[in-house]
Amino acid sequence: MSDAPEARLTPPGTPPDRRLVIASTRLLLRQICLEDAPLILEVLTDPDFIAYVGDRGVHDLAAAQRYIAAGVHSSYCAHGFGMYLVELRVNAAPLGICGLLRRDSHPDVEIGFAFLPRARGQGYALEAARATVGYARDTLALDRIVALTAPHNERSIRLLEHLGFRCERIVRFAPQGPDWSLLASESGRG
Repeated sequence: MSDAPEARLTPPGTPPDRRLVIASTRLLLRQICLEDAPLILEVLTDPDFIAYVGDRGVHDLAAAQRYIAAGVHSSYCAHGFGMYLVELRVNAAPLGICGLLRRDSHPDVEIGFAFLPRARGQGYALEAARATVGYARDTLALDRIVALTAPHNERSIRLLEHLGFRCERIVRFAPQGPDWSLLASESGRG
């Protein structure tokens, strides 16, 4: 089996907040549900996430549930896509999150990913990101996908470059805000 996403129908009766969206060789990417709050809390409070992405103000389970309801679920409703929980096919062990974002701060759809320390260095982020880019291209028919990353986040930049993303420019969304490297993949290359 390749890393290309599989076309997959969710079985009838599956709760709408646990739908499988993308499947790859080793991974399943499914919608995030409120019961995933412990994982979201763990991802968003990881020191690397805070250093490279920022503090999202999620510091307890109740805040993680609010983050899921207000951000993740609203993206599914508004755009038909969002961030997905990444888990292993073999045992459903959660590894992190990966998916697509639409922000008010720029016109492009953005890929994002964050993996727990125990899931790093095993190719999971690359596999999930590759499958997500394929889904964006083949299912959502997106011609352009971007990624924002801290200019010093060399691991993420290398992963994105491996998928065919190239740095277009450095951007800043607020006068006192941080600089971000904006990388882009035209026509879904990757």
